[in-house]
Amino acid sequence: MLEKLVEIIEEQLNAEGIAITEKTNFKEDLNADSLDLFELVMAMEEAFGVEIPSDDLEQMTTVGAVIEYLKAKGVEI
Repeated sequence: MLEKLVEIIEEQLNAEGIAITEKTNFKEDLNADSLDLFELVMAMEEAFGVEIPSDDLEQMTTVGAVIEYLKAKGVEI
């Protein structure tokens, strides 16, 4: 799942060449603003077939948190 998520993050946040791990923080490490995160969520919803309410987005500050959230929603890759 991490590989697919990294692909989406790189594409949406223009983060090619940046080492992205489960500990990567969207705002601190990738300089993502709220619009970036909104677009990222839309891409994740499309890629993984899951709906992510904006309230839940605020709690997902790292790549690892997104992975755990998606797993809790039953997403498997």
